[in-house]
Amino acid sequence: MTAPTVRPVILTVDDDPGVSRSIARDLRRRYGEQNRIVRAESPEQALEALRELKLRGEPVAVLLADYRMPQLSGIEFLEQAMDLFPRARRVLLTAYADTDAAIQAINVVDLDHYLLKPWDPPEEKLYPVVDSLLEAWLAAPERPADEVRVIGHRWSAASYTARDFLARNAVPYRWYRVDDDDEGCRLLAAAGVDGSDLPVVICPDGTVLVSPSESELAANVGLTTNPAEEFYDLVVIGGGPAGLGAAVYGASEGLRTVLVEQLATGGQAGQSSRIENYLGFPDGVSGAQLTDRARRQAVRFGAELLTARQVVELESVGSARRVKFSDGSELSAHAVILATGVAYRTLDVPGLGELAGRGVFYGAGSTEAPNCAGQDVYIVGGANSAGQAAVHFSRHARRVHLLVRGPGLEATMSSYLIAQIREIPGIEVHTCTEVVGGKGGDHLERLSLFNSATGETREVNAEWLFVFIGAAPRTDWLPNDLHRDARGFVLTGPDLRGRPAGWSLDREPYHLETSLPGVFAAGDVRAESVKRVASAVGDGAMAVTLVHRYLEML
Repeated sequence: MTAPTVRPVILTVDDDPGVSRSIARDLRRRYGEQNRIVRAESPEQALEALRELKLRGEPVAVLLADYRMPQLSGIEFLEQAMDLFPRARRVLLTAYADTDAAIQAINVVDLDHYLLKPWDPPEEKLYPVVDSLLEAWLAAPERPADEVRVIGHRWSAASYTARDFLARNAVPYRWYRVDDDDEGCRLLAAAGVDGSDLPVVICPDGTVLVSPSESELAANVGLTTNPAEEFYDLVVIGGGPAGLGAAVYGASEGLRTVLVEQLATGGQAGQSSRIENYLGFPDGVSGAQLTDRARRQAVRFGAELLTARQVVELESVGSARRVKFSDGSELSAHAVILATGVAYRTLDVPGLGELAGRGVFYGAGSTEAPNCAGQDVYIVGGANSAGQAAVHFSRHARRVHLLVRGPGLEATMSSYLIAQIREIPGIEVHTCTEVVGGKGGDHLERLSLFNSATGETREVNAEWLFVFIGAAPRTDWLPNDLHRDARGFVLTGPDLRGRPAGWSLDREPYHLETSLPGVFAAGDVRAESVKRVASAVGDGAMAVTLVHRYLEML
C-alpha cells in the first residue's frame, strides 16, 4: 500500500493503560512508518483528539475502541466519532463474553470488525484485520485539508466577504455551506460552535476564527500585516497595477520599499476574469494570474507587502512622510506613492442596499460564478469590466443579461470584447435599461428594470446581480492641502498649474508629484489618468523614477 503525503491516523482508545500501551505498540511496529498512531486512555480524551484532528484537516483511517469503558461504551464512542469521521473504519475490542454485544454493534454503528482480546499473536489476529481496513479506506480516502476551510451560509454577506478576501489574496480555501453540507456541520461540531455566528474559518493549524475581521483573517492565513521596519525609502499605498508596478521598480532599483494594501493586491484589475489587450499576453491573462506574478516579482526584489492595513492619515514631518493606520500604528518614509485606485459606485436603488453580498455584488464576485450554474445572471454596466464579467459568467450561468444604460456598447467598451459578446449566444444585451428597484428576503429575488426608450418598467426573477457602474477615487482620507479635482481625483504635475499654495521647494512639482513634495500619485487615482492596466503600471514605474530624482535633492 502507498501512503498519502499526510499520514492517515489510526486511533486506539482503551481505559486499561496496559492494554492501551500494548495495542499502540503493536500498531506502531507494523504501521508506524505509513500511519500516525494516536493512543487515548478514555473516550473523552479520544474525542478531543478527534476534534483536533478534524480542525487540522488530518484524515483518520481506522478507529479501534474497547467495548467496556466506564464513561462511554465503545459503541457510544464510535457513534460520536462517526459524526466527525464518518468514513473511518471502525473496530471494537471485546472480551469473549461480549461477542454478542459486538455483533449487535455491527447494526448500531456500522461496525467493520470486532477483535477478541488478547490478539496474540498480532501477525495472525490483528494485522490481517487492520491491513484489510486500511486497504478499504485507501480505496476512497478522505482528502487531507491543508488549506483554509470556510463554513458559512450561501446568502451570508459576511461569508461572501471572507471568501472574496481569501480568493483575491490567492489563499487556497475550501467552502462548506451549512445549509446543505454535512461536512460543514461536522466541522462546526469539532470547533465547538453552533453556527449562529457565521462564517467560521478554520486555519490549517486548527485555529478557529468566528466571524473574523479581514485583519484577523490575514494574520492567521499567512499574509503579512506588520512592517519589518519603522522607516523606509518608499511607501506605496495601494496594491493595484500601479502600486505593484511601483513596488517592483522601487525594490529592484534598491529602494527600501513597502506596499500597503487595505484589501487585496490587484485592485479592480485583479478581479478581471480575462485581460486580452495587455502587452505581451496574446492569448490573454486573468487578472488574478497577472496580479500573482506581479506580487511574486515584487517580493523577489525585496519589497514588503502588507495586507489588510488601512491607511487613514498622511502627514509631513520635516523631510519625512508619515502614514498612520486605522489601529493607531504608523510608519515613515522619505517618499510616498499614492496608488489607491478607485472603488465601484453603488446602485442607489430602493431595496438593493440591504442585499449587498446576498445576491447583489459590486465588482466581479468571481467566487460566486460556480454557484450561478443553471440560473440567470444580471450584470449592470457598459465598460470593459462589465463585458469581461459577462463573458466569464456565461460559462456557468444559463443566461447572462447585460444591462446598459446607453443605446449601445460602442462608446464605452473595447471592440474585441463587443465582438466576443456578440458571438456568445448565452449573453443578451439590454440597451437603454436601468435597474430601478429590487426585492428579496434573505437574498435578492426580483429586479425592476426600466427601459428609457419605451418608458416601460418590468419585473424579472433574479438571484444574481453584479454591478460595474463608474468609479470613485479613494481619497477622502488625504489631508486638505493635497489638492484634488471636483471628483476627488488627485492633481499632479502640470494639472497643479505651477507651484501650489504652501509649496516649499524652489521648483515646480514633478509630472506625477502632488501638491505635497515627495508624495506622488499613480494609476486611476490620478486626475486625467488613462484607465488602463498598462498605463497604471507605467505610472508606477515613472513615479519611482521621479522618487529617485526627489531623493537626490534631499
